[in-house]
Amino acid sequence: MARQWGPSMRAAEKAGCVVSASRAGQAEAGSWSCSGVILSRCPDLVLCHGGIFTPFLRAGSAALTAAGAAFLPGDSCGDDLRLHVQWGPAAASLAGRAERGRPGLCTPQCAGPEPGPPARPGGGRLLQPPRPAELLLLLSCPAFRAHFARLFGGEAAEQWRFASAAPDDEVSEEEEEDQLRALGWFALLRLRPDPEEEAAAEEERGPVVAVASPGAVPKGAPLLACGSPFGAFCPDIFLNTLSRGVLSNAAGPLLLTDARCLPGTEGGGVFAARPAGALVALVAAPLCWKAREWVGLTLLCAAAPLLRAARAALGRLGPGTHALAALLPQEMGAPWGLPLRDPGPPWAAAAVLVECGTVWGSGVAVGPRLVVTCRHVAPREAARVLVRTTPPKSATIWGRVAFATQETSPYDVAVVNLEKDLHGVPLPVPAEHFHEAGK
Repeated sequence: MARQWGPSMRAAEKAGCVVSASRAGQAEAGSWSCSGVILSRCPDLVLCHGGIFTPFLRAGSAALTAAGAAFLPGDSCGDDLRLHVQWGPAAASLAGRAERGRPGLCTPQCAGPEPGPPARPGGGRLLQPPRPAELLLLLSCPAFRAHFARLFGGEAAEQWRFASAAPDDEVSEEEEEDQLRALGWFALLRLRPDPEEEAAAEEERGPVVAVASPGAVPKGAPLLACGSPFGAFCPDIFLNTLSRGVLSNAAGPLLLTDARCLPGTEGGGVFAARPAGALVALVAAPLCWKAREWVGLTLLCAAAPLLRAARAALGRLGPGTHALAALLPQEMGAPWGLPLRDPGPPWAAAAVLVECGTVWGSGVAVGPRLVVTCRHVAPREAARVLVRTTPPKSATIWGRVAFATQETSPYDVAVVNLEKDLHGVPLPVPAEHFHEAGK
């Protein structure tokens, strides 16, 4: 396992960073922070989530949903915006920093006003002191926004919540609306030059990460998410926290993973085991809620189309930004779009969504009008049950509970009888033999 994930872990920790935004001269106003990905060195380009910039937009969050808004230039935010980026240097440069006597921050102590002493051999890791940065542009992936509106809009939108706070937390309607508007937006930053740092990092000039085309990462592929829970809070503890999972599902550039990510990891990078260490996506929403129930899935935006949008936006901003577009990482692997044409394994198509009031869960079609699910999803006393099949032949069919085990039964099983046939869904065949895992 360590051999499989080693390159991805090194790539994630080398590219991971945390971004903080504040108002000049207004420390009492607080700060906003999120995770980010270092795209290139010398110049240092960083991609992070756009939600932290909402309070600084001159035209307010409505500018993010304006007709045809694919990107916003950096001057869309007020002049009082101050940005800082912090990351942990690669292991190869730690010794060099210590030998040069540069101060750093050493774990396990938390960040204070002054950086701590350099790490001793075998001790904690050194953190790069926060570096000032400038906002080049805010950008979104139009395809991500279109798929999100199709899948989570309409009548079902009120059941879903994509925010850092739990449904019971006190979040104003205005704050929640701002979070939803900024959900598919990201920010491209450029760190301000530091001659001494640039000289030390001359050997690392160029792209820091390779970007995987979504076609190269199939559904079910293992993923590694790298972000900083709670943003800039105590980065010497939480910076570049890793979480493993798989690519749970995909709809164009809108991806889902079961890798658990906490608030503050928005904008963090998600990397693939194969191609080793390739950047697959960025975290768009770390927590999803449906009907006041937490869903253990993280919403992602694929990196490849997002970087394409960044190149196009940089080309339109002016001559001074054309050269930066060439420094963004290039795609590797299969072309975009292959997963959408791949029907996947038959058991994926036989899976359906079962809804009974505010309760919902998965089910398996075992006959043209029969679906097996759990009793706690569709109890015996349920009046009507709604079953939804998966795209592209998505259908909505009502049914009734034909059988459900007793609450005292050790088996949590229910059978739903549908009012209409399920068309285009391959029915599973019972296995003749059972093989224990690992045998």
